[in-house]
Amino acid sequence: MARRLNRVLIHAGLAALAACGAGSAAAACNAAGLDLPPHFCATVFARDARQPRHIAVAADGTVYANLNRGDKKHDLMALTDTDGNGVADRRRLFGDGGATGLVIRNGWLYTASETTIQRYRLAPGAMPTGPGQTIVTGLPRRQAHTSRGLALDTAGHLYVSIGAPSNACQKADRERGSPGRKPCPQLGRHGGVWRFAANRPEQPFRRAARFATGIRNMFALTYDDARQQLIGAQMGRDQLDSLWPNQFSSQDNQRLPAEVLLDVQQGDDFGWPYCYYNGRRQANLLNPEYGGDGHKSGPCDRFTLPIAAYPAHWAPMAVVFYRHPAFPKRYQGGAFIAFHGSWNRSPAPQGGFRVVYQRFVDGKPSSDYQTFAGPRGFTGENVVRSPGSAAHRPAGLAIGPKGALYVSDDQGSTIYRITYGD
Repeated sequence: MARRLNRVLIHAGLAALAACGAGSAAAACNAAGLDLPPHFCATVFARDARQPRHIAVAADGTVYANLNRGDKKHDLMALTDTDGNGVADRRRLFGDGGATGLVIRNGWLYTASETTIQRYRLAPGAMPTGPGQTIVTGLPRRQAHTSRGLALDTAGHLYVSIGAPSNACQKADRERGSPGRKPCPQLGRHGGVWRFAANRPEQPFRRAARFATGIRNMFALTYDDARQQLIGAQMGRDQLDSLWPNQFSSQDNQRLPAEVLLDVQQGDDFGWPYCYYNGRRQANLLNPEYGGDGHKSGPCDRFTLPIAAYPAHWAPMAVVFYRHPAFPKRYQGGAFIAFHGSWNRSPAPQGGFRVVYQRFVDGKPSSDYQTFAGPRGFTGENVVRSPGSAAHRPAGLAIGPKGALYVSDDQGSTIYRITYGD
């Protein structure tokens, strides 16, 4: 009888410990505060991470971040979880960066600064030291849209996106009623994607290396190996109502233009600065700087159309495709997109501040997308009037070797780790 009672007590104790462990795991998942679909768990991989923007994860699990706030000597950070508990316990600053532009391919980490692209050899279990190898020099400087996007294909090409230094190539930038310049001289060195050899040092920036044009600002850039396709998410223009109040109301500006997802082929022209994309009409329309009134298409029907559209001013910052078996089948083959959040929707509440999942069916995006994380989990508010009031803003995305989705947050200096079934 005593033995039987002891067995009962032991089983009860184990059950209590299991329940406690399950409760602790649930509490850890909830502690990150992100709003996620059922059975997904978000934990904090790193805090006080110096405003990380673009991130990448190496085969050994080391997370690399291009920082918006370095230590005045270095702008890149390597973060490692040495004990396997899902939290970075070792970090090192190194190298030169510019907050955006970071990608890993074939054991090399490629990073962007404002004027150069460099790469660092990655050795398993070791963090990079010393200067990187310069791959591209002489990227054009500018005062606006200094962020870069980087992508590498499977054939040894490096793609660099360079944003336009203006809103719509006006004669007087962001001045009410100022007409646009035609042809726009900025397109020679800005507003597109340039292609270089991934393994050739010291390549000078050349106009002849331009791969695609007519892209206002697109540093959410990646290469989809499965489709053998360069793809990016573009930030559309601002201030239709304040610059052209006779043609556009504040309500028009809240929904125009759409943020768009682009399949980028060599020679494509997506129409900036002459045109913008109206998601409701699914058409490129003429910008008011070039005679548009919200209805005219003019020459815009000759430009390449996007493959998907999202609400205006959400500000896409990063895009990554997911094909790891760690997530359920419905998340296989599509793209996660990080939207940093808007500033240009006043007097309405600001929008974005979330990570969405865009399904792909037969190699094409479906008509629907879902909010995967946020926005309240990032902003901490029901209504956001200013992006500065948001507690957190998603900025970068990366997939770990075991299938975790990493999300960087530059506003809160945090890197999140999202897993399924924990």
